[in-house]
Amino acid sequence: MELLDAVRGGADAATLAETPLPTTTRAVYVERRDQDIFAGRATRDKDPRESLHVGEVPLPEYAPDEVVVVVMASSLNFNTVWTSIFEPVPTFGFLDRLGRESRWGARHAQDFHVVGSDAAGIVVRVGSAVRNWQPGDEVTIQCNYVDDQDPSSHDDSMLAGNQRIWGFETNFGGLADITIVKANQLMPKATHLTWEEAAVNALCNSTAYRMLVSRNGAPVTQGDKVLIWGASGGIGSFAVQHVLNSGGVPIGVVSSEAKANTLRELGCRHVLNRAERDYRFWKDEHTQDESEWRRLGRDIRDLVGEDPDIVFEHPGRSTMGASVFVARRGGTIVTCAATTGYMVEYDNRHLWMRLKTIRGSHFSNYREAWDANQAVVEGRVVPPLSAVFPLERTGEATYEMHHNRHEGKIGILCAAEREGLGISDPARRAAVGEDRLTIFRRHDREG
Repeated sequence: MELLDAVRGGADAATLAETPLPTTTRAVYVERRDQDIFAGRATRDKDPRESLHVGEVPLPEYAPDEVVVVVMASSLNFNTVWTSIFEPVPTFGFLDRLGRESRWGARHAQDFHVVGSDAAGIVVRVGSAVRNWQPGDEVTIQCNYVDDQDPSSHDDSMLAGNQRIWGFETNFGGLADITIVKANQLMPKATHLTWEEAAVNALCNSTAYRMLVSRNGAPVTQGDKVLIWGASGGIGSFAVQHVLNSGGVPIGVVSSEAKANTLRELGCRHVLNRAERDYRFWKDEHTQDESEWRRLGRDIRDLVGEDPDIVFEHPGRSTMGASVFVARRGGTIVTCAATTGYMVEYDNRHLWMRLKTIRGSHFSNYREAWDANQAVVEGRVVPPLSAVFPLERTGEATYEMHHNRHEGKIGILCAAEREGLGISDPARRAAVGEDRLTIFRRHDREG
């Protein structure tokens, strides 16, 4: 493809702007006709390799406030798992609702859904209303898709009535060679990172930032003890770094000693290995075990001397009861997801009688995403990249994520022809430290 060749060859801005846009792009997508293929199967038995297709899809016209980006690399998030197994609902309903909003929204209502909510790449076209970006700019993409004509979006855009997550609730996501996004989704790419390293940060890093740094979440202050579930995973590993950068004390919960060692190298001194401790918060499908909550609480106090001020909660059903219990009196449970089930249960006496707060959080607004990205640009936050797959093997990579066989983040190569490309400031990379930038990759290979 002429445009991809121009980008890969380092063409200048004028050349990129003059190179014709193709009418199609290679992409990862699900199809409307497949929505019922997993009927009758348990969630665990639904296989993304059966539903995620890789092939050519048509590219739509881009709007005045949009840009066209050649995606050098993307990454997986749990919303791609949800889309691929059509849970909790098929995403085509999201696309159809967007399609009814306007002429530009109608482009999204297709019988295919290109997925992916992270990307790093090069701008090749800008719409007539775009001011701050031009062809040739190297960017990462944050996934808050919002219409600034809605007055509800002008305080905190995450409260906008029509806020959406790009690549999940919109079409033409990041798992493709070419994507189309709003200009206010763009952020500068960190010059010391490879494409695949730069691609894994935006969604999870921004989410953790809002939860633990922004005033819209439960901001950490010096000395705060923060319990972090899944601390070696994508979102958890960013949470650990933000707690450390804020002067707090992270307590990471992981599922193996190998993951515990990864966290220690990242700087997390206090780690609980669930496999070793064998916590059993549920006696059966309907009954939780308060004695196990108490055991977790004792283990936390043995590590840091007191109950956690904040609990960083995202597993959902499997852990919410324990999270509410172990938070200190007056503490906060901040939650952004429910990967083990969203119908959660907890003993409300431990919430109201001890004056605790549950705070819901969802991705981030542009300001928060930009500030979180700046921490990556400056090297204060490092990407937890653990594995890289080519675009053709996205189904396999998503299957791995579905079954929690990874730590950190999984990168996907798109237009980039091989790993290791995209570093334009080797001096900054050396200053941050190759060992620190590759913690998760080295531990994945050693494991």
